[in-house]
Amino acid sequence: MKPKASIVCTVINDLNYDQRMIRICSALTEAGYDVTLVGRVKRRTVPLVERKFKQHRIRCWFYEGKLFYLEYNIRLFFFLLFSNFNIINSVDLDTILPGYFVSGLRGMPQVYDAHEYFTEQPEIVTRPKVQKVWKWVERYTVPKIRYAYTVCHSLADLFKKEYGIECKVVRNVPFRIPDDFSGIKKEERIILYQGSLNDGRGLEEVIDAMQGIDGAVLWLAGEGELSDELRKRVTDKGLEAKIRFLGYLQPEVLNALTPKVYIGLNLLQNKGLNYYYSLANKSFDYIQSLVPSINMDFPEYRKIREEFEVALLIPDLQPATIKAAISELLDNDNLYQQLKENCKKAREVYIWEKEVDILLGVYEEVIKDLK
Repeated sequence: MKPKASIVCTVINDLNYDQRMIRICSALTEAGYDVTLVGRVKRRTVPLVERKFKQHRIRCWFYEGKLFYLEYNIRLFFFLLFSNFNIINSVDLDTILPGYFVSGLRGMPQVYDAHEYFTEQPEIVTRPKVQKVWKWVERYTVPKIRYAYTVCHSLADLFKKEYGIECKVVRNVPFRIPDDFSGIKKEERIILYQGSLNDGRGLEEVIDAMQGIDGAVLWLAGEGELSDELRKRVTDKGLEAKIRFLGYLQPEVLNALTPKVYIGLNLLQNKGLNYYYSLANKSFDYIQSLVPSINMDFPEYRKIREEFEVALLIPDLQPATIKAAISELLDNDNLYQQLKENCKKAREVYIWEKEVDILLGVYEEVIKDLK
């Protein structure tokens, strides 16, 4: 059967661990598109997991910094220029320029998938010169792209206000998983953080908070720029018995682990609008697995709590604040069970099966341009 169209999706990260793109590319493939997801080779990259869609990794001489971004974008440009496809899906600003130029040269539509408010990331906000460059990229490209979607309404409103573009909202929610958790025991009360070990995630503070927590352990699933520093912090404070680093986990492994934990963490420092208006997939993963969580008192999480009280919201990342929230969930069984019951209701709403139609609707509009 001839595919509806050929789509190339471009990211700058490791393809094995990008749950959102795995869901998106799988959904597009199942809907009849020929999909290729393009990413990069990292220093400790493991073999690709076989998926329903095609995958391609770009190998670079440089692995980080300005030279990496320059090299990757040049290599991506030539890959796109000489590959056979009909639609370019550029994910975030760090891959948008090659798609923009090739889209113009080859006269094909470009779709922008904004996973975040890129120019307001903590590592960019704190470096004015770097932020100025990325802001130029944003202003040069985004207003001219006809098709776009993002992860939450707050970001869609920002893009509308700043650039006049209409962004559809495709939330980063998980697939519905079986609801039989009867065989899962939570004898060891595990507090789970899943995601990048990067600046602004409250990781130093939660490690400090664990000094005053008894009867629970903290597991950190992921790696990042703070990996070595956080491991040293744990050692220096003598917390090796309370804190475990799991490293990178395949999505399937992480999905099997999450229902077994007691508390989920989604902590962010208010360092730029990207975090303030975030709606992280981990918060929905916790809901789907019936795991009460601790989130920040930011707009999108506040909206969820107003509809379904599934989490505690905290105003800041002081270790004392984090410790108090963790202790409340550990010690107040009535509250914990109520939040868990509310997760049962919310998990029927926040599922990928309800978001996928919005995604497919975007590409149905794009196809009209191809005819």
